Amino acid sequence: MIATPLPPDEGIISQDTLTRVEQASGAMATRAVALMDEQLPWFRSLPADQRSWVTLVAQAGIAGYVPWARTSDTDLRLTDTVFGTAPRDLSRAVSLRRTVELVRIAIDVAEVHVPALGATENEKAALSDSLLRYSREIAFAAAAVYATAAETRGAWDARVEAAVVDGIIRGEDEETLSSRAAALGWDATAAATVVLGSAGSNRTEAVARVSEWAKSLKIPAMAGVQGSRLIIVLGGPLPDLAELLTGGAGLFAGGPIVLGPTGAGLSGAVSSAVEALAGLRASPAWLDAPRPVASTDLLAERAIAGDPTAAARLRTAIYEPLAASTSPLTQTLQAYLDHGGALEPAARALFVHPNTMRYRLHRIAETTGRDPWNSRDALALQVALILGRLQG
Repeated sequence: MIATPLPPDEGIISQDTLTRVEQASGAMATRAVALMDEQLPWFRSLPADQRSWVTLVAQAGIAGYVPWARTSDTDLRLTDTVFGTAPRDLSRAVSLRRTVELVRIAIDVAEVHVPALGATENEKAALSDSLLRYSREIAFAAAAVYATAAETRGAWDARVEAAVVDGIIRGEDEETLSSRAAALGWDATAAATVVLGSAGSNRTEAVARVSEWAKSLKIPAMAGVQGSRLIIVLGGPLPDLAELLTGGAGLFAGGPIVLGPTGAGLSGAVSSAVEALAGLRASPAWLDAPRPVASTDLLAERAIAGDPTAAARLRTAIYEPLAASTSPLTQTLQAYLDHGGALEPAARALFVHPNTMRYRLHRIAETTGRDPWNSRDALALQVALILGRLQG
């Protein structure tokens, strides 16, 4: 008789005993599956094909004990032996926690029946001890399967996320973007905002920082890196976004951070990206720009840089309402700007009282939303006048 030596404190299990265990493994697997069906409501609700795969795994788990006990090779791959019979999709249908429940039931059945097959008390004790070690190895193998599946899903999700972000930057059609975003669980109809800045030297680390930051704040987010740019797409209405990004400025390397306008759905994300990119290109012109800075606060610089969207917006929002006014608001604004913001010289040039000048300037602020007394707004007002006259 050939015996398999085990550690001194575990005795010896004979080949005859292991053969009996092997012959009984089918009945034990059947018993284990019956208990799963009896004790686990979620197992009963599984589709037939998934129940079949779980049954095969349970059978392989119990049947795998004998080859494991017979070999002296500690590197026997239980992952392949036990879980290799199941398709990869099973790890999505059955969570790790539920797999642990299944394994526990199967091992409980084995612990009741296997030691009883020992020919002597020493063999029974050795079988109990080896089952304990086997159950530990099974648990490690299950953890390895789910860890590998998680890594695979994570890598796949990262590739899809990068493709969606790249599509938003390149202006792909909404249908294509929606089909990809759906795979990530992204709400394609929710509001979206694009934020741009410098990625730094480590592209992977930059994306990982965004993921951790968004999870900590429970904000839907996608991120990608193009060249030296880090692109973040944030989902949902976020009224305090500038404040959130100020706290998360460490997401970006040095340089400007430009915040595009919030748009509706993925088509809105594309529009937000267009404006954020235009703002990032124009941002060097504003040396003391806040970080982050809204792309709409860079309309004057963008228009000077040749951005037609910014030029059209300045004409529409500033020049046209002033020109349409029954009061001489464009002349008042031009005189005020020509005299460097000095009220009285501008009033004299127009032959009006300084109070009339003040009244008209307040009308300009109400009409355009831009304060002539503010230097940034005065710049936008001046560029708008120039653009309006050039078009006229």
